Amino acid sequence: MGKKRIVKEKGGGLSPEMKNRALSRIPKKKLSSGIIFIRATYNNTRIAFTDPKGNVIMWSSSGNLGFKGAKKATPFAASKVAELITDKAKAIGVRELDIQIKGVGGGRESALRSIGSKNFIINSIKDTTPVPYNGPRPKKPRRV
Repeated sequence: MGKKRIVKEKGGGLSPEMKNRALSRIPKKKLSSGIIFIRATYNNTRIAFTDPKGNVIMWSSSGNLGFKGAKKATPFAASKVAELITDKAKAIGVRELDIQIKGVGGGRESALRSIGSKNFIINSIKDTTPVPYNGPRPKKPRRV
């Protein structure tokens, strides 16, 4: 007969209870415009929504939604985080957005696309990824 196999569910997918919990916490502040900051790294994607002055109103990351390990850095996880933030922003009355993207991770484009599909007026999209002017220090000359 052999041994019975036990299939364990591994973490790493979108957890519906985490999304519902995140959507239940909506600020009471009403805004008409705001700024979305997307930070896409190799390991995670974090998105913050601020008022026009830069004060953080709400934020989320792919780790907050229940993604674990390498799945946090995927474009799918980034789009889910962006959908959550835009749903919350719609709930507080936001119509106009400015977007700032920082980082080189895989989630930058998918997060931007999912924000664009939510019928907001996007005033500007700015890439603020830091780029070195002179790069790393060069090697010393070889001594023979």
